[in-house]
Amino acid sequence: MSLDFTLADVFSDKPFGGNQLAVFPEAAGIADADMQRLAREFNFSETTFVLPADDPACTHRVRIFTPSQELPFAGHPTIGTAAVLASADGARPGVGRFIFEEGIGPVAVTVDGPAIRFRLRPPQFETTDEIPPAAAIARVLALPTDAIADTWYAGVGLRFCFVRLLSPELVDRIALDKTAWAADVAAGWSSQLYCFAGDCSAAQSRDGARLYARFFAPAAGVDEDPATGSASAALAASLAYRSGELDGTYQIQVDQGVLMGRPSELAATARKEGGEVTEVAVSGSAAIVGTGTMRLFASAA
Repeated sequence: MSLDFTLADVFSDKPFGGNQLAVFPEAAGIADADMQRLAREFNFSETTFVLPADDPACTHRVRIFTPSQELPFAGHPTIGTAAVLASADGARPGVGRFIFEEGIGPVAVTVDGPAIRFRLRPPQFETTDEIPPAAAIARVLALPTDAIADTWYAGVGLRFCFVRLLSPELVDRIALDKTAWAADVAAGWSSQLYCFAGDCSAAQSRDGARLYARFFAPAAGVDEDPATGSASAALAASLAYRSGELDGTYQIQVDQGVLMGRPSELAATARKEGGEVTEVAVSGSAAIVGTGTMRLFASAA
């Protein structure tokens, strides 16, 4: 079986930045087990497989795999897959509108050249009263406990543990201890650690907060992710939810992947109406890096 694929760098407007993605745009006929094996072979944060939609309201079905598991939704694969499908000449994203059938339901995506945006309405925002243990998380990050300004759990499609640190320098100092993570964090409401710094107050978020972030998801086989669109969506939604205001629009811009040598720029917006988060959108760029063909001679046992 010969399988064509395209490589894209997402949340970057130029190749070799952002978050790497492999897209198989015609994946009908690939067995589930082979999808997982292909994702493990590429060993990117995610690999996507595009199939005909089961839902007639959607344009495509998109399945998303990390090296170790399938995900119901993720941000950078959604944006990168749309960029690949809209790249008429195989070199750069063109123009397109898609409704992807993903594990969380339909996801609307708009591609207008380098500007790509997905919108979740309603966003399926979730949170909990459970408070992440700051002292345990500090041990996992190899930081003093007083480096942590705040912790909370929230999610939009995927769950995250948000850890706000006092400065970008502290974000860069993180050295993840996976043994401590497995012992003290892995069993929580979410084991995925999104660590960031910056002023994310309600007043600042209304004008557009600029944040600096790193993300760690060992349970998904991703020690560190260069750009995490689903976390940006959940962060914007949680800032809106936690603001205490009934109505408003909250905006964040995130720099991520810098220390990894894969600088990424993400933007997220959340809308709140009558005390409820009613819409979340994430936007960024994507660069097409190359295309290729993989030959599967036989499924492994």
